[in-house]
Amino acid sequence: MRAITERDLRSCFVNCSKGDAKRLTLPKDFAQSPWDDLDFLGWRDPKAPDRAYLVTETGPTGIALRLASAPGKARGFNSTSLCSFCQTVHTGGGVALMSARRSGEAGKQGNTVGRYLCADLACSLYVRGKKQTLLGDGHDDGVPLEEKVARIKAKLNAFVASVVG
Repeated sequence: MRAITERDLRSCFVNCSKGDAKRLTLPKDFAQSPWDDLDFLGWRDPKAPDRAYLVTETGPTGIALRLASAPGKARGFNSTSLCSFCQTVHTGGGVALMSARRSGEAGKQGNTVGRYLCADLACSLYVRGKKQTLLGDGHDDGVPLEEKVARIKAKLNAFVASVVG
């Protein structure tokens, strides 16, 4: 992904108001983001734990996300979940259901789109082996990195298309 400026980032969101985009908290190390290793910029809002954001290089396009609250008991250490973008397996709360309000009239009517994603939105880093889950590096499955990156981009583009409509 190419580096993006704060101004461009705040102006690229398609499913929230300009005021919401202006007030969102940027990632702690935004200026030092590992741009060459990212297929998209994703982060959780440190001031609002139920909010997350992802920004794609195409456009760029920003999507505001909400995390679903966990029903009932929290997952135990032994349960595992799979990210729908990068197919990384996580234990416990390493994967979260994130929903995005659709843009335009559909979003005004309350329509949303959701996916189970890495809770920290670090899909690109997991696939490249730059970050590991509690299960360790589970990406030695024989699939070339180029195919994994293509899979993330295809799933990301499909998600963005479903939000934009």
